[in-house]
Amino acid sequence: GQTVLHRAPQPGRIGRTRQLGDGELMAAILGTKVAYDFRSADVAAGGQGAPLAATYHAALLKEADASGDTAVLNLGGVGNVTWWDGKDNIVAFDTGPANAPVNDFIKAKGLGEMDRDGRLAAAGTVDEERLALLLQHPYLTKPYPKSLDRFDFTAAMADGLGTEDGAATLTAFTTAAVGKALDLLPRRPKRLAVSGGGRRNPTMMAMLASRAGVEVVQAETLGWKGDAVEAECFAFLAVRVLRGLPISFPSTTGVPQPMRGGRLAG
Repeated sequence: GQTVLHRAPQPGRIGRTRQLGDGELMAAILGTKVAYDFRSADVAAGGQGAPLAATYHAALLKEADASGDTAVLNLGGVGNVTWWDGKDNIVAFDTGPANAPVNDFIKAKGLGEMDRDGRLAAAGTVDEERLALLLQHPYLTKPYPKSLDRFDFTAAMADGLGTEDGAATLTAFTTAAVGKALDLLPRRPKRLAVSGGGRRNPTMMAMLASRAGVEVVQAETLGWKGDAVEAECFAFLAVRVLRGLPISFPSTTGVPQPMRGGRLAG
């Protein structure tokens, strides 16, 4: 179900997570087994509860014979990266904000739901002084595992800026934060395969290349369906729930040991 609340764990306090959807009701209506509530067990065990896409991203990388030098970056409301060493080591964490702040900024200006095709950001000038201050946020250098709520970084980062400059500065922050995230990985990848809505923003993709210092390609380049990767991921996780296999790991959510999760109805 859609995550509507995510609170990462803090010292001495486990996190909180809330997803919409009633798995038991869905199973009764559909007449089939339904896997749901994928995050709660991980959070209860002290994990971040996110990101959960790592096992599927690693499977995609294995299928594409791409590891180590290629990582997966999903750009939804929040950005998350998955790196796989080609053997047993999978690392995943949230990089920082992705589309959420700039989308909210554009909505607040009454100019639609998003910066379509990155046109506004492309027409603006990045406030480099403000960006440098934003990039000092402690989350960006915090060791993984780590995770974010959609509202942990907001459009307020662009307060006082005009529409184009605000869009440019928020887009630059998203992409520069990815660069800082790549520096934390066991080996810095040379290429990012990008999924999620952010890959359709040419300005964001160009800034990724320049500000994160990495080659960027759309997920489709590797034969994936970039708009469907996250949906496919949870179908993949549902099969793992059905088979009693772990869906989160110490290097992805910080859970103490590989963790089976999710609930099965029907």
